[in-house]
Amino acid sequence: MKKIISDTVAADTIPLKLVVYLGLLAAVVFLLAQAWNIASPVLQEAEVKNQVETASLSLLSIQEGYARDPADRYGPEGSMCTLSFSLPSSVRYISFGVDPDQECNGNLTDSGWVPENNTLIYQYKNGVKKRVLIEGTPVHFIKGTRNSEGKWVPAEDQDISRKVSGLESTGIVIESPVSGEFLFEMVTRDGIRYTMARF
Repeated sequence: MKKIISDTVAADTIPLKLVVYLGLLAAVVFLLAQAWNIASPVLQEAEVKNQVETASLSLLSIQEGYARDPADRYGPEGSMCTLSFSLPSSVRYISFGVDPDQECNGNLTDSGWVPENNTLIYQYKNGVKKRVLIEGTPVHFIKGTRNSEGKWVPAEDQDISRKVSGLESTGIVIESPVSGEFLFEMVTRDGIRYTMARF
């Protein structure tokens, strides 16, 4: 028994083994962290694309529905859908029917917006821009606003001479943070159907 207690050969190798095992553990943790840094943006892009494609399908589902005439004060509401987004902070904006940043410089006010009906565009803060198309007949997006009676109607400029064709070139942009629920309603004006934002 005395001989086992006084044997120190194994005790000398414990610190060396501990250092080797801790080194291997650190290497594994480092490799896992690197793998996560590579996979995280890919998973994030997949989640963003999924949300935008789901939104495009929801918008498509109401296109053949009832379109309310805003001039009819007592008519029923048009077909509606609610889009839910919880996009990461790396997304600068999502736009409906318009490209607000042709130059991809992050400034949405330095040039005119280019109409792109049937298109949802989302742009990351690093300038990368992605498009999702809505299949089928042309989808015209338009901003909505409440009138003096509290009814939602298409927003118009203060210029009285504005024509309906000008309304076709409008679009909707939701800037970062793109999070929450956004309601869209089908409306009609002079025989043209619009998908109107009610937010």
